[in-house]
Parts: sequence; C-alpha cells; structure tokens
Amino acid sequence: MIAQILAVVIFLAMFILIITEVFERHIVTLGCALLSLVLVFGLGLHSMDAVIRTLNVQSIFTPGFWYTAGQAGEASAGINWETIIFIAGMMIMVEGMARVGFFRWLCMRIAGLVHYQVIPIFITFMVLSFGLAMFIDSITVILFLAAVTIELSQLLKFQPIPMILAEIFCANLGGSATMCGDPPNIIIGTSLGFSFADFITNTGLIALISLVAVVIYFYVVFKKELLKGAVTERDPSAYPDPREAITSRKGFAASTVIFLCAVVLLVTHAQTGLTVSFIGVLIGAVTLLAAGKDAVTLLKRVDYKTLLFFIGLFVVVGSLEETGILNVLAGVIGTISGGDVRLMIAIIIWLSAIASAFIDNIPFAATMIPVISNLSAAQGVDLSILAWTLALGTDIGGSATPIGASANVVGIATAAKEGHMIRWGKYCRYMAPATVIVVVISMVMIYVRYL
Repeated sequence: MIAQILAVVIFLAMFILIITEVFERHIVTLGCALLSLVLVFGLGLHSMDAVIRTLNVQSIFTPGFWYTAGQAGEASAGINWETIIFIAGMMIMVEGMARVGFFRWLCMRIAGLVHYQVIPIFITFMVLSFGLAMFIDSITVILFLAAVTIELSQLLKFQPIPMILAEIFCANLGGSATMCGDPPNIIIGTSLGFSFADFITNTGLIALISLVAVVIYFYVVFKKELLKGAVTERDPSAYPDPREAITSRKGFAASTVIFLCAVVLLVTHAQTGLTVSFIGVLIGAVTLLAAGKDAVTLLKRVDYKTLLFFIGLFVVVGSLEETGILNVLAGVIGTISGGDVRLMIAIIIWLSAIASAFIDNIPFAATMIPVISNLSAAQGVDLSILAWTLALGTDIGGSATPIGASANVVGIATAAKEGHMIRWGKYCRYMAPATVIVVVISMVMIYVRYL
C-alpha cells in the first residue's frame, strides 16, 4: 500500500510540474524517475527485480530488439528503448533535411504550383501538413510551415493566423495516421507489437476521412478572413524561386533519397522483420555519413532533452505498473462500462481527447497502454480496437487547446515572433469544434468498422 501511494503521489506531482512548466519537462521526469527508483522500488517494494524490469536495458541486447523475423514483438514494461532509439534516428534525419533546405523548398515549390493563390495555398498546405506529419515529427512540420506561411502572407497580404491554425490541426491529425507520425503512436506500436501497416490501415483510414471533413470545415470558417485584403494579381517575377532555398544540391539529393528509404523501410518493416529501432539507427547513421563534416553539427542539434524526458517518463509509469495501480484503473473503467464494448470505447476516446487537450498526450498515452492491455485481458475485448481508440483520442484531443500538443505551442510561438498573436479565445473558438468533429467521426467509424 505504501508503494502504491508513493507511486501515485510522484506521478501526480510529475504531471502538475509538466503542466505548470516551472521546470523543464525532462528535469521533471528524470527527477520523478529517481524518486520512483528510491522511494517506490527501494523503500516501498524492496525489489531489485522490479528496478531491472523497469530500466529494461537487457532488451537492447536481445535479437528481437533489432529483428523480429516478421513476428510482432511482445509488450515490455519500463523504459521503451525501441521508441527512444527510433525517435533519435528520425531526429537526425530531419535535422539533415532541414540543413539543406528541403522543407522550405517543398513549401515554396507547392505555392508556385498553385500560382501563389491564397485559397489553393491554404488547402494544399493543410494536405502537406497532414502528409509530412505522417512520417516526420509534427513540431518540425509546423516549425517550417508556419515560417513559410508568414513569409507568404507578407508577400500576398493575407492574414496568416487562420492558415497556421489549420496547419497545426492537420499536423496533429496526420500524426494519428501512422505509427511514426506522433510519439503516442510510436509508444503504442512498439509496446503492443503493432506495425506501420497496422496503423496506416486502421487509424490511417479514419484520419484520411477526417481530413476531408477538416478541410471543408476550415475552408468554411476561414475563407472570408483569408481573402480580406489579399493580393490576387502580382508580377510572377516577384515570387521567390524555390531553388534558392536549397543550400546544398548534393546534400538535398542525399536527404531526399534517405527520406524515401526511411518511408519504404517503415512501410515494409512487418514484412522484412526489421524493427523500428533498427530502422532508426540505420537512417541516423546514413544521414550522418551523408553529412560528412557537418555530422557533428547534426548531432549537436538533436533534441536530447526530449529523449531524456521519455526515459524519465517510462520509469515513473513503470512504477505505477509494478505497484498495480494501472490494474486498478483498468478495473474502474471495466466496472463503469459494465463490459459494454461501445461504452468502453466511448470512455477511452473521450477521456483521452479531453485529457490530452490540457496535459501532455505522451505521458497520458504511456500510462494508458497497460490499462487497455489489462482491460482487453479482463473483458475479452480485442486489444487492437482499444489501441486504435487510444491513439486517435490522444493524437486528436491535443489539438483542442494551445497547450494540448507541442506542435500547437511551436506554431503559436512562431506566429508571435512576427507579431501575430494567437490568443486562447481565438484558438479554442476554431480548434475545439474541429476536435469534437474528428473525435465523433473517429468514434462512429470505430463502431461501424469493428463492432
């Protein structure tokens, strides 16, 4: 009982500190992880075996960590090193692409293809945000899209805020479509043994249908604001040349090939047996080789704070799992739903969406994975259905408020630097209804397809 109380207190303290942003979030999770190891595992459980299971270092040295021979991996407790290694490799690849101007070139190229017309740019940038976020971290997607959007708004004299808001939402939606699109999905996939193909054929289909509804919604609510004062005719020679964004033609070609190879490897990893950790290491290593003398610069630009955040988070969640708290939470949801699968799905997707609107969806998803596993075992519900429900709820719910997802914070900050302030009222007025629309679509599609 003492171990359970300590685990809950530490977990709640971690969440509060993350939300209030008193300290950097990686400091918070690492500090709480240390407290968990000392107080929960040491004083409470007196179990070195629990510590070893939670640190989970031994998993890195098993063949199944790198190659699964086409078989799904088993869920493991504690630190999910597969997630951490994969994210690190993708971070290196993204930094390599940014270094050579890939993202700015792509944005300017698409704007040129639609002849720099505001509404076509608005629609194509939403689709671009969705598509890129399926494979690249949404923070990176918004960082470059928002900057280019502001640049184009100055050129074409339109209000950039509506376009940035739509891009943020589509980036979060695109992240829900694939296993590598959003950190919660990476954690869910690697923890429960789902492949890229599993996600793209389940959450991907729902996200694609939702995208159609979202594009129509944002077009209707933002059309007048976008066109107000916008330039409709301009000398084509005044438009920027996309080729000017490329800083190195050789590096650009190499980055493009590496990115396409990463996509192919991820799409086929269930067939090849290569795990996402192997793919992350391979892609990161090849990117560093292609960067040559700039490899050290790329390594310095990797977001190590995020990786440390994950490590600390997994230890704290591991303490909840080892003390049985998550079993209790699963039991509560099972009792409330009365074994009704439809009610269970509704509880999980709305709980996930509402919680993720106000707290970081990464720790929430990591906490809920053992919960849905226990629910599946106790209630006899297909685990994959609960997994898709959790993924969609956490990924989409984060769009509802300015603090719900990292991409939101980045997009708002980028706009603010150029004098375009996005207040809570304006943000929630447009984004919360879009979130509700997509959550409803997702829930209905889960009912129709799986029940």
